[in-house]
Amino acid sequence: MARAGTAISSAAAAAPPLLRRRSGASPLLLLLLLLLVVVFSDRTVASRDADLGSARVVFQTVYGDIEFGFFPGVAPKTVEHIFKLVRLGCYNTNHFFRVDRGFVAQVADVVGGRTAPMNEEQRVEAEKTVVGEFSSVKHVRGILSMGRYSDPDSASSSFSILLGNAPHLDGEYAVFGRVTKGDDTLRKLEELPTRQEGIFVMPLERITILSTYYYDTKVETCEREKTILKRRLYESAIEVERQRMKCLP
Repeated sequence: MARAGTAISSAAAAAPPLLRRRSGASPLLLLLLLLLVVVFSDRTVASRDADLGSARVVFQTVYGDIEFGFFPGVAPKTVEHIFKLVRLGCYNTNHFFRVDRGFVAQVADVVGGRTAPMNEEQRVEAEKTVVGEFSSVKHVRGILSMGRYSDPDSASSSFSILLGNAPHLDGEYAVFGRVTKGDDTLRKLEELPTRQEGIFVMPLERITILSTYYYDTKVETCEREKTILKRRLYESAIEVERQRMKCLP
């Protein structure tokens, strides 16, 4: 027993001074450190929410709605472009072509991704590209990040919703918003059967964006009227998709 005790004492004596001080930290010091972590965590959340604008966009799918907001102070040109595409109805009948569990759910480019034909105004906006607005915002679950080719200024209308943390994307792809409601819908998408096609993990079924709408959180809205409108949009979109499948199998 004495030899074992001697060995422990020798190991403690050989340990770096800082390590020895940490092992003897008082409960009060640990409590102070914990409080600092909580305070800085709250500040991080607050600063993230402060960057979120008042506009909200909702994508409706058969698995539920996904609502997101924008970071106009982080990526103003990207936000302006995506919001205009939404206002023009460009994402209606588009789809999530990629669902890689724990990584991303990616919306297809509206040119080629939609089933409904586009009018001239929609096509002109959809074919535009935006300059790469790279920032220090981290790629974590719920973040919206633009898709692009090797050219940093080639982002158009395809974007990903992060389904997990992806630090290797930080500073490489333009973050422009985050999901505000609908994580339960994303989790349903993650459970769908998929297939591997090259580097992409793709759902076996087509996950159609049946309809989209937008609103402003600063504008007072009538909840009952909004609920009725959402239901009508959803029902109309389902009927359009049903007729499309009947006429164009």
